[in-house]
Amino acid sequence: MEIITKTKIFKPTEYSIYKPKICFLTTYLPKPCGIATFTYELLRHIDRYNILIPSRVVAMDGKNDNYNYPEEVIKTITIEEIDDYRQAAEYINNSDIEIVSIQHEFGIFGGEYGEYIIEFLNNLKKPCVTTFHTVVPNPTQKMREIVRKISEKSAYIVVMTNIGKDLLKEYYGISKRKIELIYHGVPFSYLRPTNYFKEKLNLSNKIVLSTFGLINRGKGLEYVIYAIPEILREFPNVCYLIIGATHPNIVKQEGESYREFLIKEIERLNINENVEFINKFLSLEELLDYLCATDIYITPYLNPAQITSGTLSYAIGCGKACISTSYLYAKDIFEDGKRGILVNFRDPDGISDAVKYLLKNPEKKKEIERESYKLGQKMRWERVAWEYLTLFSRVSSGRGESASIYFEDRLLPIKLTHLETLTDDVGIIQHAKFSMADRKTGYTTDDNARALIVVTKHYNMCIDQKSLNLINTYLSFIYYMQKSNGRFHNLLSYDRNFLDTDGGDDCFGRCIWAIGYLLSSEFIYENIKGAAKHIFELAFPQIENINSLRGMANCIEGLYNYLKVEDDKRAKEFVEKLANRMVENYKNSKEGNWKWFENVITYENGKLPLALLIAYEVTENREYFDIGMEALNFLIDITIIENRYIPIGNNGWYVKGGKRAYYDQQPIEVACMIEALKKAEKLTGDEKYGNLSLIVFDWFLGRNTKGEMMYDSVTGGCYDGLTKNGPNRNQGAESTLSYLLARLEIEER
Repeated sequence: MEIITKTKIFKPTEYSIYKPKICFLTTYLPKPCGIATFTYELLRHIDRYNILIPSRVVAMDGKNDNYNYPEEVIKTITIEEIDDYRQAAEYINNSDIEIVSIQHEFGIFGGEYGEYIIEFLNNLKKPCVTTFHTVVPNPTQKMREIVRKISEKSAYIVVMTNIGKDLLKEYYGISKRKIELIYHGVPFSYLRPTNYFKEKLNLSNKIVLSTFGLINRGKGLEYVIYAIPEILREFPNVCYLIIGATHPNIVKQEGESYREFLIKEIERLNINENVEFINKFLSLEELLDYLCATDIYITPYLNPAQITSGTLSYAIGCGKACISTSYLYAKDIFEDGKRGILVNFRDPDGISDAVKYLLKNPEKKKEIERESYKLGQKMRWERVAWEYLTLFSRVSSGRGESASIYFEDRLLPIKLTHLETLTDDVGIIQHAKFSMADRKTGYTTDDNARALIVVTKHYNMCIDQKSLNLINTYLSFIYYMQKSNGRFHNLLSYDRNFLDTDGGDDCFGRCIWAIGYLLSSEFIYENIKGAAKHIFELAFPQIENINSLRGMANCIEGLYNYLKVEDDKRAKEFVEKLANRMVENYKNSKEGNWKWFENVITYENGKLPLALLIAYEVTENREYFDIGMEALNFLIDITIIENRYIPIGNNGWYVKGGKRAYYDQQPIEVACMIEALKKAEKLTGDEKYGNLSLIVFDWFLGRNTKGEMMYDSVTGGCYDGLTKNGPNRNQGAESTLSYLLARLEIEER
């Protein structure tokens, strides 16, 4: 059954993406809880991308809770009732929900360390993504087992800091390939002076320090209070706001004893006029007003292992200069003092010194505020929701349980085993019967040039003898195939007879690309580079005679790499000359919605816009960039359909005014497209193109129109193409090299 949608093309852009039916398992408003607030904001912003597919919630309730939940809450689980977890899973299994998002915190699920959530996961048949709001270092054996089981049952794990990724790998043995970093979301706020908000809140002429959030003894608020008298000696107009109600669970256990303790300490220190409690659960608008009125935000928390903080995230989002104890999240987000000052735990003197330092150094304070706000723009709810939605879309379109195969294994270890199988002492053999080298088909310079790039990239990464040996083999082959006029034969029989008189422009371009890339390597020995330079110099004069588009594109890429190590005026002139020819082709072919270099879209398509983007890097000619991006976006529109990469098929191609061919799909298209997308990401700074490169790469891993793995993880080879009947199971040179080029390109992400 075909799964191509021909009537509507969905682009994974900021405004259009496939939105699955999502269910959140979490605490939820109106329950006064940080995770409830987080989920509410995440759900609200995700649903803005497609209001016709509303997300739903299974809410976690205590025995005595009686909240009036909004309509998106379709079911509740009583935290202490293990049967409720199984029943909730069965309810979701029998619904149209496509993916479950678990917002995990140990305290919101029943059993030891929240182990009842395993009962839910054991019975769930829909794919699941889990966000860990807490990752505990040095866990007990029981906690480690629970976290590992949750991870095994989840297609992905989401954390909010790089430290979270490191902890999951170090202490829980979870592969980083399964972990996604998505920041804690924050509301949008303009970076504005505090005066307006201070006047609005009757705080005019005050220096405002603040801490907000549900109050409990772990917040360490008394240590800020103990710092206030010392701060007042130099800044008598300081006011410290403690914003937020006491945590409801704390109220149940001990009432308001902690708040009463703080009040007594304030009275004892005679600073009643300088500390104010805002004792309520604030609306978002009220909270932002207080944050915008704040001069310095402080989190004096006492738990060194705290891995997230929504309150600190919100302050960063508002561009505040922050002071914090050195718990994990603050250490990660402050980035060595770039966005705030760290102090020791339970250290009033450290807090007072940090406050006074910022107030005495307004330029430093402004610098920290600018850096905080810059990061805050990456943490905006709109962006965070988009990243979650992209992840949910990828997993759900992977069809449930198999999603972990498509995505967890995206970065399988790089294996050169099949490359070695296809290679003898002459070079890499062109074709294979299944995974066996078919020597009767001989060799091509095209494949040996690509192979040279692969092993050079691998050598740059690993500095290994195996790659170095292969570099010599493939470079020697290219040297043997070069003619006295600098051009190259392409076809060589197994008994070493030339089968052509000239390999053509495309072959020539690939040789220039390969040799140029090798010459740009800082790790390759000079003796090897000397041989490569000899080949390059003999071929160099022929570059200006290249007329095929792909030959020109590959020459531009080779010259670009060559120019990294040689300031060669003539090489720059060749780049410009070839790019101008490509631009002329583009202008002659472009018509209406057809934004391409030819009247037919054929093979190695990503190379063409890539070449112009590279030419822009060399020359800074804006026309090259504009046309390159226009052509690339056109190619994206016609090949990424419903968040899935479908390259132009070679059985008919895509003729202007006609219908595109869907089969046979070739691995070389994937490699070229990824290279173009990565270059676009680099030049535009838009992560969208990097995310698209992952979608394209997943064509190899089964996210294609047949749902078939194209990469053979046993042999390290790649199938030759995807036909309407499934994969062509032969694992020849071009397909395997295309996979390795794509895999190495992704590795450099």
